Amino acid sequence: MSNLRIETKCIQAGYTPGNGEPRQIPIVQSTTFKYTSSEDMGKLFDLEASGYFYTRLQNPTNDYVAAKIAALEGGVAAMLTSSGQAANFFALFNLCSCGDHIVASSTIYGGTFNLIEVTMKKMGIDVTFVSPDCTDAELDAAFKPNTKAVFGETIANPALTVLDIEQFARAAHAHGVPLVIDNTFATPINCRPIEWGADIVTHSTTKYMDGHGAAVGGVIVDAGKFDWLAHADKFPEFCTPDESYHGITYAEKFGNAAAFITKCTVQLMRDFGAIQAPQNAYLLNLGLESLHVRIPRHCENGQAVAEYLASHPKVKSVNYCGLPGDKYYERAQKYLPNGSCGVVSFELKGGRDAAVKFMDSLKVAAIETHVADARTCCLNPASTTHRQLTDEQLEAAGVPAGLVRFSCGIESAADLIADIEQALAQIN
Repeated sequence: MSNLRIETKCIQAGYTPGNGEPRQIPIVQSTTFKYTSSEDMGKLFDLEASGYFYTRLQNPTNDYVAAKIAALEGGVAAMLTSSGQAANFFALFNLCSCGDHIVASSTIYGGTFNLIEVTMKKMGIDVTFVSPDCTDAELDAAFKPNTKAVFGETIANPALTVLDIEQFARAAHAHGVPLVIDNTFATPINCRPIEWGADIVTHSTTKYMDGHGAAVGGVIVDAGKFDWLAHADKFPEFCTPDESYHGITYAEKFGNAAAFITKCTVQLMRDFGAIQAPQNAYLLNLGLESLHVRIPRHCENGQAVAEYLASHPKVKSVNYCGLPGDKYYERAQKYLPNGSCGVVSFELKGGRDAAVKFMDSLKVAAIETHVADARTCCLNPASTTHRQLTDEQLEAAGVPAGLVRFSCGIESAADLIADIEQALAQIN
């Protein structure tokens, strides 16, 4: 399976039915699993045998889909979560404890910014935010002795900055910590961060992976490359016995290939229970089967819309790394040579009032707190997803108050442009 092209993996990876078994992955809609003896059940709790005993921790349907996503990203193991926010929290909290520190890109999605800046700070985990365009020296200066992780997004939501993954990976590894990359917007069709040095990859599967606004979910993928034992002083929870789980030392028992996801499952999923519902995992898999077909169309539409907006007199600026004049064009040619995503962000000359008038005048595109869907949608981040940020934080995040995030679906590009044209005409 590892030698197959990504288009084939979208269809075939993760689940191979045996003789007479269901061709589509089965939905195992059960909370519990029966065993014939207490000894068999005990082996599962001791992690001496593989299997399932309670869906709050693991479920076969979820594992089939997680295995497919791991194959698409080039990872060794994966775990589905109830949302993309849960995936990012689990990925970081699996690395950090009270008193630790994170280095993160400043232009990340507002909800994730708030998770790290506010909620995780309440847990005693500090953060230093750096510009995605920082110099090597500026990035290096952000690290502290207690830094445990570096976090960024391949394509930031909604600023659409493109991260220099190799630069951030070099810095993370020089300080002996893993790089966590949220790859939601690019998807593994257009970028596989593990190939550029990332250690952990997350997604909000709610977005392009599902692609139809049907099921909320998230996923964490482990590259299996970070050597926990070589950095035992920084990661004692991986390298010393876990007394809450029978004294298991994850790095020794499971090695680099399974230590991260196993620890994340038996500690965080056990205690927080943010599992993805098997029905949602089934719907996610249906989306994954067409991911390689949909993403190029999203990108084609995004490019066409961005080019139209860039030439319109009422538009102040356009953010889309596919435009030759875009700040991130050259970086995108390196990391995203086949296209970036279908999301275009732009600022109107009339500011917030013009943005509101524009969105209220759209007929095809819908105003939604959503993005990366088969149907075109848009919103004003400053008043929705990023409304908890101050004006200063909005500017730092690359999200001015009048910005419109326009997520191109897979409809006709000509119809989308016509809709934009008539909506812009309504602005005085």
